[in-house]
Amino acid sequence: MGVKGEGVVTAAVLVIGDEILSGRTQDTNLNAIARYLGAYGVDVAEARVVGDEEAEIIAALDALRTRYDYVLTTGGIGPTHDDITADCVAKAFGVALEEDAEIIAAMTARFGEPPNQARRRMARIPVGGSKVINPVNGPPGFQIGNVFVLAGVPSIMRGMLQDIGHRLKTGKVVLARTVRVEGFGEGVIAAPLEAVAKAHPTLSLGSYPFFSAEGYGANLVIRGRDLEELTLTVQEVMAALEAAGVTTARLVEE
Repeated sequence: MGVKGEGVVTAAVLVIGDEILSGRTQDTNLNAIARYLGAYGVDVAEARVVGDEEAEIIAALDALRTRYDYVLTTGGIGPTHDDITADCVAKAFGVALEEDAEIIAAMTARFGEPPNQARRRMARIPVGGSKVINPVNGPPGFQIGNVFVLAGVPSIMRGMLQDIGHRLKTGKVVLARTVRVEGFGEGVIAAPLEAVAKAHPTLSLGSYPFFSAEGYGANLVIRGRDLEELTLTVQEVMAALEAAGVTTARLVEE
């Protein structure tokens, strides 16, 4: 259950690439994006993974950009034939895809000669779009409307993120507290946690079990935007657990 309330700013992440779906490449970008946006009070509310298929990319993009405040795509903006994200984004917005003279000039300076046809693919931006700076290596990403198109390579993607924060409308940052319970399973914890969750519908209360050589238990994570309510809810969780016979609950420092 997500943190609810008025004025919440939301985002979706669209991960593009056959290599992700095949398991050949492990995605780490979603975690980085969620953490980055969270610092601006923007909640990642949905994530999708699609292959290198034009119709699938356009359909996913159209669905997400109408539902959420922002969409961030990763992958598919390189120089090869299957890098079709820019083409798909342009088609979704109904605009042309044109070479950017500044990107071509930067490529020429970098390589000492004009880029070949493959590299020129990375210099295309939809009409009406703006560049997203790439401080790491290679051409930039771009923004059009509420969509940010970023690289799939994690180090480059994280660099591009740094040019996004100042463009966002921000929300109130979500705060989190963790209550750790050791030696009791979720079967014991579930009822008291559910009772507190129902009393605080705008908060997110989640149970995350752990198992190790030292023992088992669960981390109960309470998330919300109101510090006073969050503090009160932690106290209620502790009291409910104690009433249920759970004697090992303790607040973990974040």
